[in-house]
Amino acid sequence: MTQGKKRKRKLSKRRRAVYRRRRIVVGIALVLAVALAVFCVYSLGRGMAAIDATIRHDDLMALSRKAVPAPKQKSKVKDCTASNVKLSLQSDSQSVPVGGAMKFTATITFVPKDSSSCLIDASDHSRVLTITSGGDTVWRSDACDVDSRKLLLAAGDTDTQTMTWNTNRSGQTCTEDSKLPKVDAGTYTAQLSMRDHPKIVSNKVTITVQ
Repeated sequence: MTQGKKRKRKLSKRRRAVYRRRRIVVGIALVLAVALAVFCVYSLGRGMAAIDATIRHDDLMALSRKAVPAPKQKSKVKDCTASNVKLSLQSDSQSVPVGGAMKFTATITFVPKDSSSCLIDASDHSRVLTITSGGDTVWRSDACDVDSRKLLLAAGDTDTQTMTWNTNRSGQTCTEDSKLPKVDAGTYTAQLSMRDHPKIVSNKVTITVQ
């Protein structure tokens, strides 16, 4: 018995039309999927670029704000001057041993010419205690920076502070007292002054290191 040849299956026109429609639908779906993917990638890229631009803009604005100093508020109250402020200085004793410490009482007194008030910085950096020996400046209280201590002085106001000199010599830079060299025995003069108002000075106090 001989094996007959397989006969090819012939599709009807109707089925071929159905297959063509299916291929067209699948192709359109693939095209739409690719287009959607491309659109998503493009939109994501645009969104990231916009976010990056916003961040850069905010950073630049922050830098520009930091670079521009804030305007200083001007007070209507005037600064104190030699005409309405007096300084006075007293020492606890007239002598101190070598290596010892001398305490002073520094006083700022407001002497009003009228009913107005005035502002003054009463910190050790502004109200300066200076120790001299002849023409030699031995020690100054403003060798190290300190925070300002603004005072609003009115009629009858007095500010009193204690200041200490550890019988040492201050240098050109801020240095701890313990690392400063001690002065030799001798006679020294102490006086208060206002750093920004050279005309405001106190009485002189003579002390002896022995």
